[in-house]
Amino acid sequence: MSGDNGESMPMTQGISRRTALLGLAGGVTGLSMPSIRRARAAIPIRFVMSWYAQAEFGGFYEALAKGYYASEGLDVQIEAASPQMNVPQLLLAGRADFITGYDFQVLSAVASGIPLVAVASTFQHDQQGLMTHDGITSPEQLRGHPILIASSSHATFWPWLKEKYGFDDSQAARYTFNLQPFFADPSAAVQAYASSEIWDARQRGVPVRFFQFAGLGYPPYGAPIVTTRQKIAQQGDTVGRFVKASLMGWRDYMNDPAMGNALIQQANNRMTPEHLAFGLSALRDAGALLSADTAVRGLGTMTAERWKATRDFMVAHKLLAESADWQAAFTTTYVDALRIMPS
Repeated sequence: MSGDNGESMPMTQGISRRTALLGLAGGVTGLSMPSIRRARAAIPIRFVMSWYAQAEFGGFYEALAKGYYASEGLDVQIEAASPQMNVPQLLLAGRADFITGYDFQVLSAVASGIPLVAVASTFQHDQQGLMTHDGITSPEQLRGHPILIASSSHATFWPWLKEKYGFDDSQAARYTFNLQPFFADPSAAVQAYASSEIWDARQRGVPVRFFQFAGLGYPPYGAPIVTTRQKIAQQGDTVGRFVKASLMGWRDYMNDPAMGNALIQQANNRMTPEHLAFGLSALRDAGALLSADTAVRGLGTMTAERWKATRDFMVAHKLLAESADWQAAFTTTYVDALRIMPS
């Protein structure tokens, strides 16, 4: 999610229930050695995120730190991903039980016969957008300007941006998650998250603006929790317990992130308290976890109407075949049963 600003990538490590207990020592109240023994006997779960540990994944770390996974009989290992990793492939190869993904990715996979399934949505809106230098006041002004995007973005938001704003493929420059080219060129724009890349710009003292795609009509959810159809068929109850604990963690993290942030810093040596506070503030300001649906149905909710809107969007931009079985890409069974309300 966050682009690197030209320094080395962060050192990361997987965080499990045992690591959390040992690393936080007495900082996590109410947990003891019997908790560790229960975790060892619990169902092992490997959860792989789509990026390094940071505020955008805080709810999962909060759930781990507070023992919500352990209370559900799960021994969860949280692992970060690098830009080079094919995270869905880990899931399909049985090397992960759950991942955070993207709606477009899941729909495209299902259309190709790959049995991925979204079981809850972390964010109610995609948190991605364009970061520009301060002189740009609207996306239309970027015609003819270099726009740094990842290779995967050519199959997600780029066709839409081209159509909506009259951009051209010649503008699309490769984004390698190094912000140096953006900083060096005052005419450039770059794909970004308000909770991540904008922090890097502020650290450099570079004034920027941010145009979030969701506010411009981009329909997907953000960072859905994804598993496989086989996992649901064979361990449906485990899936439900993982979703429940994760959403409880997100509910708590948005109110008081201290315990989750302690684990994030343990997993990612470049995350400072100031950076984490900035990231959480950006998520709160964006209402990332909230929508009219969550006010009624609770956190993590998904609806067929929203998924159909994304399906229609992809079909319209020739990113998905009209015949694709889009309804196989998600299930609302788990979130519909929970009603974990924002607080």
